[in-house]
Amino acid sequence: MVESPAEAPVLHRAARIEDALHAVIERWLRRRGWQSTIVPYTGYGAPGWVRVMGRIMVTRPGGAPRKRPGKVRGWRSFTTVSAKDAPFVVEIDGKRYEAHANRGGFIDLTVDADLEPGWRSVRLSTPGGGEIEAPVRIADPAVRFGLISDIDDTVMVTRLPRPLLAGWNTFVLDEHARAAVPGMAVLYERLVTAHPGAPVLYLSTGAWNVAPALNRFLSRHLYPVGPLLLTDWGPQKDRFFRSGKQHKLAALERLARELPWVRWLLVGDDGQHDPEIYRTFAASHPEHVAAVAIRHLSPTQAVLAGSLPSDAGSAPVESDEAGKRWLAAPDGAGLWSLLEGTDLLNPA
Repeated sequence: MVESPAEAPVLHRAARIEDALHAVIERWLRRRGWQSTIVPYTGYGAPGWVRVMGRIMVTRPGGAPRKRPGKVRGWRSFTTVSAKDAPFVVEIDGKRYEAHANRGGFIDLTVDADLEPGWRSVRLSTPGGGEIEAPVRIADPAVRFGLISDIDDTVMVTRLPRPLLAGWNTFVLDEHARAAVPGMAVLYERLVTAHPGAPVLYLSTGAWNVAPALNRFLSRHLYPVGPLLLTDWGPQKDRFFRSGKQHKLAALERLARELPWVRWLLVGDDGQHDPEIYRTFAASHPEHVAAVAIRHLSPTQAVLAGSLPSDAGSAPVESDEAGKRWLAAPDGAGLWSLLEGTDLLNPA
């Protein structure tokens, strides 16, 4: 089995314009000696298969971008150039799988591989770009619990929907100045301690460009390590811009198919569309949802996040139509107090 996303036969006009501009820039850089380099992303899988993810970029000779020491501004992540349709090879246990990246240089390939549960690695290579190891988390079929978490305003304060603040946080702000939501890292650590081997994934509408910065943020604030499921912010093959809600629902649906034995704790916030997305998924896949935990934004935080204040805080624990528990609190400590004593933190 080898799966790779298929490209649409006819691209959206915006995508064609982007591709034409990209081709000119890439040719110019390659004439200057720039080469393909693989940026590995954390993948996941189960015994029998692995989803490998990464991106092939065009970088200056040596692969080390020039940068000044000190602050790391977000805009630098969006000045990179990808290697469109670049060939690559995945090597796992002596088996080789050849494929091509998509028009954005993204690697997203599912291959046959019988790896033991836990943290493993696969080898990625591209002609002239050397080899690199990519980490993958192999889920244990004996572990029935998993955690899926949003990032923006759930584990990291970003106030993403408001355009000016989104621009400031994404393109200008030093990544070390971004604040963590209080108590969430401790909550997640307690959850994975209660469920050894539980898979943790971070599902966000953020751009893949900032994946390295997000991983550094999660590590710096002691969040459990896990794959990121992000989006390509540029023009899409079938539309001008990606749909965040569609991206999240598609990712949840895929995880339900790939890891059908896992019941997920879905964690998000009420500043965007997480409650609506999780409610839709829980209604269609109640057997795959253990509970939903929503970080309730204060009225001020909600307005800054670009939404109207909600009354979620008035009902800290409730059940939806599928009988799933919904928990709401302003931070990790509040959610912990609601989860404490339940089977999620004290499994039988």
